[in-house]
Amino acid sequence: MRSMKPTEITLHPLDNVRLANLCGALDENIRQIETAFDVTIARRGEHFTLHGSVPQAQAAVRALRHFYECADVSLSVDDLQLGLIELSNLSQAVPLAPVLMTRKSELHGRTPRQVEYLRQIQEHDITFGIGPAGTGKTYLAVASAVDAFEREHVERIILTRPAVEAGERLGFLPGDLAQKVDPYLRPLYDALYDLMGFERVTKLFERGCIEIAPLAFMRGRTLSRAFIILDEAQNTTPEQMKMFLTRIGIGSRAVITGDLTQVDLPRGHKSGLAEAAQVLSEVRGVAFTHFLKEDVVRHPLVARIVAAYESHTLARNQQQQNQQ
Repeated sequence: MRSMKPTEITLHPLDNVRLANLCGALDENIRQIETAFDVTIARRGEHFTLHGSVPQAQAAVRALRHFYECADVSLSVDDLQLGLIELSNLSQAVPLAPVLMTRKSELHGRTPRQVEYLRQIQEHDITFGIGPAGTGKTYLAVASAVDAFEREHVERIILTRPAVEAGERLGFLPGDLAQKVDPYLRPLYDALYDLMGFERVTKLFERGCIEIAPLAFMRGRTLSRAFIILDEAQNTTPEQMKMFLTRIGIGSRAVITGDLTQVDLPRGHKSGLAEAAQVLSEVRGVAFTHFLKEDVVRHPLVARIVAAYESHTLARNQQQQNQQ
């Protein structure tokens, strides 16, 4: 079998500072581009030789030229990975992203579905974000909550999630129920600290303007003038989901996020998120965004891992159907 002809490029104009910023320490940035496009890259000075399929090599060439233009300052791995995600979505028309008022002024949707998700949150009272891990469902929801709070559209931010992951192990953990489930709420704390700063979040907690609690604490309450986020909603039962959705009061907005491929409920129990997606799909005022592996905003390998598991699950389901 004849090997594919390599693709060669030379970056112009030659600028050793840009070249060093592009490549990163020990060519780490080049390794990231190799991983993202499944190619191998050899470099001698400003000359690059790429081996791989023609479409992938051409995409890698576009990435090298793009980052070379941006390399007047040092490029971190984070800059590179986020840039690679945006480059991979250039072929799709990305509408103008809503501007969010948070501590991170550069925060915006990186993919068309992320932009659509942010827009739906602003335009609907109830929004569902369903998709695999790493697609920004929870982080963008928290960012939207912070934006609504800073613009004084709501008076409180309430973040909640079911404690199903702990199962029977909750009894072995020290403290009351709130303390037992606190580790499971940590991703929500992290997002808030990132978007508002530790000191401000702490003060808002003390004033009761921000509340993070297990879903069990929502029963019997009416939540008015609040931005409410239910995270890990795939682990709710249909009864819990209905209970949560009927807590929403006047002037409130709710975002429900979850991944239907990571349900931790006991076998045979239906996910409240799956049922809500069926029951509420035609209800006016309720919006749904279904994220795909292309929306994963993490290490480039994560999207491939998600795709591999999707293929495995599809093949297994097909095999089970054939055996029946």
